Amino acid sequence: MKRVPAVTVPNIIIDFDSTFTTLETLDELAAIALKDSPDREKIVAAIKQITSEGMEGKITIAESLRRRVGLLHADRKHVDALIKLLRKNVTPSFSRNKTFFKRNKGNIYILSSGFKEIIVPVVAPFGISESHVLANTFTFDKGGAITGYDTKNPLAGAGGKTEALKRLKLKGDVQVIGDGYTDYELKKNGVASSFFAFTENVSRGAVVAQADHVVPSFDEFLYVSGLPTAVSYPKNRLKALLLENVHADAVARLKREGYSIETFPKSISEEELIKKIRDVSVLGIRSKTEVTERVLMAANKLLVVGAFCIGTNQIDLAAAARRGVPVFNAPYSNTRSVVELAIGEIIMLMRTASDKSAKLHRGEWDKSSKNCYEIRGKKLGIIGYGNIGSQLSVVAESLGMEVYFYDVVEKLALGNATKCNSMAELLKKSDVVTVHVDGTPRNKNLIGERELKLMKKGSYVLNLSRGSVVDIKALAEAVKSGNIAGVGIDVYPTEPKGNDEAFVSELQGLPNVIMTPHIGGSTEEAQKNIGEFVATRIVDFVNTGATYLSVNIPNIQLPTQKKAHRFIHMHANQPGILAEINGVLAKHKINILGQYLKTDEGIGYVITDVSTKYDERAILELKKVPHTIRFRVLY
Repeated sequence: MKRVPAVTVPNIIIDFDSTFTTLETLDELAAIALKDSPDREKIVAAIKQITSEGMEGKITIAESLRRRVGLLHADRKHVDALIKLLRKNVTPSFSRNKTFFKRNKGNIYILSSGFKEIIVPVVAPFGISESHVLANTFTFDKGGAITGYDTKNPLAGAGGKTEALKRLKLKGDVQVIGDGYTDYELKKNGVASSFFAFTENVSRGAVVAQADHVVPSFDEFLYVSGLPTAVSYPKNRLKALLLENVHADAVARLKREGYSIETFPKSISEEELIKKIRDVSVLGIRSKTEVTERVLMAANKLLVVGAFCIGTNQIDLAAAARRGVPVFNAPYSNTRSVVELAIGEIIMLMRTASDKSAKLHRGEWDKSSKNCYEIRGKKLGIIGYGNIGSQLSVVAESLGMEVYFYDVVEKLALGNATKCNSMAELLKKSDVVTVHVDGTPRNKNLIGERELKLMKKGSYVLNLSRGSVVDIKALAEAVKSGNIAGVGIDVYPTEPKGNDEAFVSELQGLPNVIMTPHIGGSTEEAQKNIGEFVATRIVDFVNTGATYLSVNIPNIQLPTQKKAHRFIHMHANQPGILAEINGVLAKHKINILGQYLKTDEGIGYVITDVSTKYDERAILELKKVPHTIRFRVLY
């Protein structure tokens, strides 16, 4: 059985510099040849400028070629070095589709104003023969130094690409892929049917404006042409919307995957997000953006949500799961940053350092030890003994504090920490109470008027977890009454969406209150770690279907696909669905190479690796299996 119907492959004409390869060859040849020359940077810059002018149509290719070769001082050994470099820098989407080139080598031509001596060795591994490479040729002296080029070659003069293509006398459809103005001229001069502006390596406005199609990758060219591709779907068609200043490393990671990226510096309202998300495949947020069921209902193309933070209470996880959208967060990536801020605030509060600093800014000298204490020997009560709470326990104990903790889940004490049997017990014992719990509804106002009254007079409160877990009004009253001697707060029930919005709190202006703008995890190290971790989870899911460490979808860690297609089937967890799936595969005699299943109370997730030849009617049937939420094919 054939997986796809036979298609007619057109004559495909491909430019070389900045298209088939990511580099401009003469620019690189000059850099290699002039490695030890004091004028290297100046000459290379001049060649690059001439290259750009030629590509944009500002000067003729003949003039561009003459001027650039005149600046070269290269020989055969430099050409050999360049070939090795170019082989490592073939454009990724061409490398991915090497099989397509080999199977259709009779229809593929390289047409370039560059040089055969460089191009032929680079394209040969793709099955492209020397006879299908149309390019200039160097002239050399007896010592192997480049003396010039064959000026009789049509590609050495104005309109050379058009003339060279005419001489081929190709029959049928002729499609051109390139990044330069001379590539467009092939369509303009009537020797090509279509011009595809190739932008994977460089995008030139003057060229893009003339294109029949703009293709950010060779995958996209094959996809829009209805030709077989090495990937199931061009990644440039996947739009990623990244809000709230997601770390630049995460943006770069997703860009390297080829996604179309839109970034926004702050959170946006539910209505704005509903408008923006309609064509979004990947959504990246931090803590302020609310991903509600209404948002998810509008997200017809959404594949995955990345929460570039610790908590996920801002996302309707159940609604995302019902739509087959996994959510990934970074539960461990900012632990150290939050712990260090907590320790810093405990020290500052117990020394009333922030108030003394404020007085100095007003010109007041307040050198006094009144109400200033060491943290050594003081009792620290940690509510929530998870990743942050437990690491804080270790660091605080190393500084001489006596640590107590309370958690609703049974946890093993680290070091000499002591477990409390109730939160009330912890509150009564502690000199400092710090809260490290999630923002689920059960934790709303976990610390309120009643809990504050249980604490020692003159004790301290920290909240670096979620704004809803401490009753701010009650806390402010406790500070005013003197029952609470100091407060460190990093999170608030209501927070501005961006730096340009005003902030208001009952705690403003109160003594010995340190307020920070939700920066517990806002260190370069933490944000870099979060960006790398979540971006990698997103890429792994899109590329392989792996849901390992998703917070709302059954977790499956998958092996690498090897010469297989992967069927991904997400469904409501109902009896008999796996049998239905395998029944379809058996009916169509599809060879199963591997199968993986994981379920939870609501969702079933089946991944099946199959041989690459199968009847595509099977896919339609798999999509119609009862209770199917989402089905896709990866290869």
